[in-house]
Amino acid sequence: MWPELISGRRDWHFRYSKLGADFRPYFEELDTVLPMPIFLDRHDLSGLTAADIAEAHRKDLEVQDRYGVRFLTYWFDESRGTGFCLIDAPDIRTAMRVHDEAHGDVAKDVIEVDLSAVQAFLGRVSDPAPSGGADDVKFDSALRAIMFTDIVGSTSMTERLGDARSVEMVRAHDALVRRALKDEGGHVVKHTGDGIMASFADASASVQCARAIQRAFEAFNLASKEKLQVRIGIDVGEPIADSNDLFGATVQLAARLCQLAKPDAILVSKAVQDCIQDRVQVSSLGAHHLKGFQQPIDAYEIEWR
Repeated sequence: MWPELISGRRDWHFRYSKLGADFRPYFEELDTVLPMPIFLDRHDLSGLTAADIAEAHRKDLEVQDRYGVRFLTYWFDESRGTGFCLIDAPDIRTAMRVHDEAHGDVAKDVIEVDLSAVQAFLGRVSDPAPSGGADDVKFDSALRAIMFTDIVGSTSMTERLGDARSVEMVRAHDALVRRALKDEGGHVVKHTGDGIMASFADASASVQCARAIQRAFEAFNLASKEKLQVRIGIDVGEPIADSNDLFGATVQLAARLCQLAKPDAILVSKAVQDCIQDRVQVSSLGAHHLKGFQQPIDAYEIEWR
């Protein structure tokens, strides 16, 4: 009985709920043991508006119950003409059948994702509360800024101070960085050993956070006999989330910029520089050949003092 129930539990539940039976407690218990996959799809939506996408999402919600699918939420980046749907479905084919029947716009790319990773990196896993009429529909972009911090000279610090003391210094770094992340709405993706990788919904917030981090370390060094210096790199784009981590060119470029940065410096990509415009003082460092990138990359240094 269990294999048959597991393989088709969505359709089975749907048929019997139509007869008035409520088997929800049994399926909630089953989903705890064997949760349904979560999918993230990507659409080319060039030329459409936020209101158009909101209407398509509404149509998906009208159809989803016929297939045992839940469209949890979506993101729309109007400037890039791309949209993403977060879907709880038995499989990709069933999820796309809902799109096809609802409005005909079937996604070109679909990946299975971890729900907790989506929550951490994109900020929500459900539709936001409406803030107005249909003409005011706005959803946040899937664009994310990625920031890396790196403790300068961490290896020599360990040799000089020993393991126990160096761990204390790393903890001090983590505390200062995490405090700034909290203030600017950033999320820790992972600890890199001698630094932190973080994500932001807004490029400007990532830059303000980086400036706050450098100021915090400047204050720390005034009061501490043992000094800590960090370098920071930031890029903005559409990273791929998988297994509680982020991947892709955006992540790689942010890491390379961090490696390129001098002690106490903040380096950003041209994409970030374009986002912040004239909000902070920025100096161009010219083009650099970075590992993993065929073309030279323009780097910019953010003033924070």
